[in-house]
Amino acid sequence: MQPPRTCEDYLSEFRHCKSFRNRFHHYYTYGTAPSCQQWKADYHNCSEWERHKLTEAKDALQKSERRRLEEQKNFTPVWKLRQAPPGDWHRPLDQETQQDS
Repeated sequence: MQPPRTCEDYLSEFRHCKSFRNRFHHYYTYGTAPSCQQWKADYHNCSEWERHKLTEAKDALQKSERRRLEEQKNFTPVWKLRQAPPGDWHRPLDQETQQDS
């Protein structure tokens, strides 16, 4: 069995998190520096899982991924998703402006 992502993905996320641009953006948006330790721990656990097949590392990595997925569910979508296209989807976009003239 393989990790949910490649270990390079975790390392890339950690490097992005530590980047000046991301730290600046996070501080500007939230007023605090981002915590990147989870990405570092995930990279370490992924490496241990791949190299030594440690079940503790596997369990920790899977738990972290589940927690990350649960956190994503807390964010509601901005737009309401449509079930079908609008009834007048086939009309030209400028038809409405021509009628007003």
